[in-house]
Amino acid sequence: MRRTARLLTGTALAAATAGLVVAAPAYAGEPGDPSGGLLVRPASVVPGDRAAVDTEACGPEGTAAGDAGAVGAGAFTLGPESGTGTATGGFRVPPGAQPGTYEIVATCAGSGKRVTGDLEVTLSSTASRMYPRGSVKTGVGGALGPDPVQTAAGVAALAVAAAGGTWLLHRRARGDGI
Repeated sequence: MRRTARLLTGTALAAATAGLVVAAPAYAGEPGDPSGGLLVRPASVVPGDRAAVDTEACGPEGTAAGDAGAVGAGAFTLGPESGTGTATGGFRVPPGAQPGTYEIVATCAGSGKRVTGDLEVTLSSTASRMYPRGSVKTGVGGALGPDPVQTAAGVAALAVAAAGGTWLLHRRARGDGI
């Protein structure tokens, strides 16, 4: 029994770890690693947005030829960014790009080294999320509806009904009848 529990726990831990690896950032290598990868910023864009691409794999004064053909953006160049040892470039994601994850590739000019990074295309931007406003039309009503005049009229009607009901119950209790 104990052996089965360990096996299941180990399997669950491995699955959870694999899930974490899949959700890793857009680096093919670690930041600051000279062998590096390709950093795509932002990692998630909507069609029509610009994406910036950086790599340290080409050396301090290196350049690279970038390829965003997978997303439909075509070729772009990466040039040395002064004082950082990074080759930088960018491209615009076409307005007709379909949602999904695309591989962006850069090939260093001097060494021919190939580095990759992922770009996710979504239909909604995380920067401009919309939040619901107003009331929900459920038919149940609410304490504060969309119209304050209707709310005041409803409160007044309830007050009149309560007063009239109290008066009728009081008369009946005294024996005056209705």
